[in-house]
Amino acid sequence: MVFDNAIKNFKDKSQLNPYRFCIYQLWHRLRWDFRLKAIVERRKIRSMKDIHAGKKAVILCNGPSLNEVDFELLDGCYVFGLNKINLLFSRTKFRPDCIVTTNMHVVEQNSEFFNTTDIKLFFDCKAYIKRLIRSRESITFFHSSLTPGFAKDCSVSINPSHTVTNTALQLAYHMGFSKVAIVGADHNFAVKGEPNSRISGVKEDHSHFDPTYFANVEWQLPDLTESEVGYLRAKYNYESTGRFLYNCTEGGKLEIFERMALMDFVKL
Repeated sequence: MVFDNAIKNFKDKSQLNPYRFCIYQLWHRLRWDFRLKAIVERRKIRSMKDIHAGKKAVILCNGPSLNEVDFELLDGCYVFGLNKINLLFSRTKFRPDCIVTTNMHVVEQNSEFFNTTDIKLFFDCKAYIKRLIRSRESITFFHSSLTPGFAKDCSVSINPSHTVTNTALQLAYHMGFSKVAIVGADHNFAVKGEPNSRISGVKEDHSHFDPTYFANVEWQLPDLTESEVGYLRAKYNYESTGRFLYNCTEGGKLEIFERMALMDFVKL
């Protein structure tokens, strides 16, 4: 009962109560850590530390500009796909090396694909706790934390900073990639409203690369400001250790990272 009340009150943005926040965090931490599965997954993530040291990676976001990408350019790069990137598969033979997902709305809506694909998948552990995803060797579950920070070692927790892109950036750092490009991050949404609020009834989605992406389903509006906080943390941590982040998106409004054409990035 205490935990349930803390979670309910935590969502009330009119109050800043550090005790409620701590209880909320502790509840999420314990319901994962008290499982043998958590130990197994932490070991799996730890084994990935620096396995791609010094290499290049591309993170494919899901903005409309993704429709302008020449995917043949990505040959030779390790590619992180995000969320419903599989909606692209009917149009191209390209497949990412892995897919990262943190939002449970996305997991529920895309569960049929997630539960059948052979592509390597990374999920927030809530997908396992809620039994939305069938556990198998190609899947890795991680713990998400609201504690501010950037995880250079993702085996304990990752701070998603309100966007799965930030989770992918931390996983890429953990794996040792020294040059990372973000593609398809328009950082601009056609639907406006209160950040993180739930909406539904959109008949055609103009905020993502596929008009069916969030059409006629419930989803959450982005928090672009908090996402930028996470991007700035990523930028600092990459650059302070001699690594590089580039925005290779065609257009868009994300100006935190140095701009570079995707064609030039793959030649680095």
